[in-house]
Amino acid sequence: MSDASRPPSAVGAADPRYEALATRGNNKRFTARPEEFRVVTTTAEVVAAVGDAVRAGQHVAVRSGGHGYENAVGEPGVQLVLDLGEMRAVAFDTERDAFMVEPGARLLKDVYGPMYERWGIAIPAGNSNTVGVGGHVQGGGYGSLCRAHGLTVDHLEAVEVVTVDAAGEARAVVATREPDDPHHDLWWALTGGGGGNFGVVTRFWFRTPGAEGTDPAGLLPNPPAEVITSTVLFPRAGLDQPAMRTLVGGFGRWHERNSAPDSPYAHLFASLVLLGRDPDPEKDMGAVLVTHMDATRPDAERLLTDFLDEVAGQPGLAPVVLPHGTVPWLDSKKALGDAQDAETGRQKVKSANLRRAFRDDQADALHAFLNSDDHANGSSLVALDSYGGRVGTVAPDATAVAQRDSVLKVLFMNTWQDAADDAVNLDWMRRFHGAVFAKTGGVPAPDDTQDGAFVNFADTDLADPAWNTSDSPWHELYYKDNYPRLQGVRAAYDPRGVFGHALSVRTP
Repeated sequence: MSDASRPPSAVGAADPRYEALATRGNNKRFTARPEEFRVVTTTAEVVAAVGDAVRAGQHVAVRSGGHGYENAVGEPGVQLVLDLGEMRAVAFDTERDAFMVEPGARLLKDVYGPMYERWGIAIPAGNSNTVGVGGHVQGGGYGSLCRAHGLTVDHLEAVEVVTVDAAGEARAVVATREPDDPHHDLWWALTGGGGGNFGVVTRFWFRTPGAEGTDPAGLLPNPPAEVITSTVLFPRAGLDQPAMRTLVGGFGRWHERNSAPDSPYAHLFASLVLLGRDPDPEKDMGAVLVTHMDATRPDAERLLTDFLDEVAGQPGLAPVVLPHGTVPWLDSKKALGDAQDAETGRQKVKSANLRRAFRDDQADALHAFLNSDDHANGSSLVALDSYGGRVGTVAPDATAVAQRDSVLKVLFMNTWQDAADDAVNLDWMRRFHGAVFAKTGGVPAPDDTQDGAFVNFADTDLADPAWNTSDSPWHELYYKDNYPRLQGVRAAYDPRGVFGHALSVRTP
């Protein structure tokens, strides 16, 4: 394409906008330096950009919110990055009687706020305020409402996707959850198969299965009017190795017993955040337990109190219980997001799905590494988040999310600021995660206690035999028995390999 015919959305290396786009990703370890960015705002612009890339023989990567934790957008060989960050529309589609959301929409400002304030509804999605919908939904999507209402993709009605056929033609198709839809397999693949595999999603439509009528207020879950929030602090001085075993084990065993879909605790979300040492002694805390309970449920206060008594009140713990508060639901989501989004800088993350509590030897590894001072990090943490509830009512092959009977999701995160500290921090995180899962080859290989990893917390180490010595390849950790079907969809909808990255679904 000549310079004269380049659209205004095309940003090359000489363009003053290029550097801002190159560094827009959330993980500051990575920059994206393709031959060109395209800042697209419509499906037609995406079709045109992808068509241009195919004719030019360019490899394409896609970015919406910029929260990808690995370098999928900046990998060597990526020549065109489609930036969907300006596609942020959220509207009720009267033709489909479903809510249309564009992929660049941020969860709090663009999705939760407008949906709730106008219609009193929500999609049960993530806890970050700034995550873009595009990649989040394609990985399955989960957050504080999921125990009560299931995963984000459990409410996905349809998707619009720009794909490339064997002849190199780019076109937009709409794939729905209807079994007789000729593109149903594409819809299925995008309910947990991960971003950057099958094409470019330009619109999502959400409507809860079984919802009747045309009133928008009745077509998606209604969040509670108010939420009771609780915060419990565990000072590091009182969280020695036995206490860590007690706290982590008790939190996990409570979830083993209270994660059925009909449990009164399906309306409780808790996050136990275990913290690494803080260089500032006044800020150094061993762990924080944050709990949100639907205040409109019968006996909500008693249920919350019983939970805290059982988990934080165990013998050997020395908690500092802060006063409960009751706040509007939207404020509770903002508070969760503010806490999560505070971690910024150069990062490495890992994850796990747990069917049962961490064992004592795993708690010992958590204690040892989080109390070490052998890496120059800014902050490190392990967050154990409530899972289960209605998530488990969906069959593991009904969507691409295969992990349906886990009770906890676990996020390992290490954050630092100086590029000179990359090697020591990456090594520390790899050794840490490997020690926690030492009995299963350094990774959460599926068994009766754990169930692989979460594709939205992408981790290329899972594909590295130096760090994954288990019998479970990376794709089994993410997709389990759903992987062959995902491979078939990839072959059908991206036969030329226009898209892809280090953890892409491979064609058969």
